[in-house]
Amino acid sequence: MWGISYWAVPIFSSLVWLAMLIAMLTTWSVQGSPHYPSMDPNQRIAYISDVGAQGLKPLFIAMSAVTVVSLDLAFVLERWLRHKGKLTPNTSFWQKFYSVCSIIASIAGAAGLILLSIFDTLRHPHLHDGFLVLFIGGYIISAIFICWEYQRLGIHFREHSILRYSFWIKLTFILVELALAIAFGVTQNQKKYNAAAVLEWTISFIFFFYVLSFFIDFMPAVRSKHHQSRETEMDMAEQGGMPMGDGAANDGQYFRGNTNGHANGTNGYANANGHTNGHANGYTNGNGYTNGNGYTNGFSNGASGPGHIPKPADSAPLPSRNF
Repeated sequence: MWGISYWAVPIFSSLVWLAMLIAMLTTWSVQGSPHYPSMDPNQRIAYISDVGAQGLKPLFIAMSAVTVVSLDLAFVLERWLRHKGKLTPNTSFWQKFYSVCSIIASIAGAAGLILLSIFDTLRHPHLHDGFLVLFIGGYIISAIFICWEYQRLGIHFREHSILRYSFWIKLTFILVELALAIAFGVTQNQKKYNAAAVLEWTISFIFFFYVLSFFIDFMPAVRSKHHQSRETEMDMAEQGGMPMGDGAANDGQYFRGNTNGHANGTNGYANANGHTNGHANGYTNGNGYTNGNGYTNGFSNGASGPGHIPKPADSAPLPSRNF
């Protein structure tokens, strides 16, 4: 059950973000692309913040918070899985340091998004712009540290191609989002608000794919969980097929855990009360094989172990020497 929830966290987070964007864009379009009070007089395309500052503000706040909180939970969960060895473990202090830095930066980015949704662009334009920078910058810095960690992990675990794929996906996100963020800032300063609005929507949709990409990172943990569960089921079936005991019915009776049985059987042969005393008493004391301390005692001791060795047939009696 927990194996499924590993990758469900980033998928859930990305779908919430996508649903919010679609709901806001659809609402603005269905309303006839209105010109909101927060928009510039020459602006025809609304920013996400313009739509969020109107009637959809509760939706904007709630879904933004759910998205970034669940995404940051994915960062923390990934760190925990690496610590537990369910994902490829960190091999140095610096890898752990990069991971912790990415979590801290993502928390800063999450705070930026939640605060910019609360302090909307209509009533708090300067605070809103500052928190927007914190949001975009926080997650770009977080992605940089993640790439740094994955690059070092990929050197030590070259056999895990998934680390390479994840590294390139996140590096692509960094380069594209950084370029778009710079272009957004330039067009905003040049008062090209329509172009800036298009860039903002583009940045937001690319962020959806970035969040979604984290489910790839959890796939090894899911496969590991399934593999361990399968092995456990096979062991239980193997042991449950017949009662486990010390007798010959045990699986692998002569090779697994039954050394004592054969050792005891061997002791039955090697016991001084066995063949040695039996023959000695038989020939020396004149009691022959009627002496109970002969073969009988020897094989009785051997049979005491879990690996019971059957008593061999008695030898033919020797001719009597009493006449």
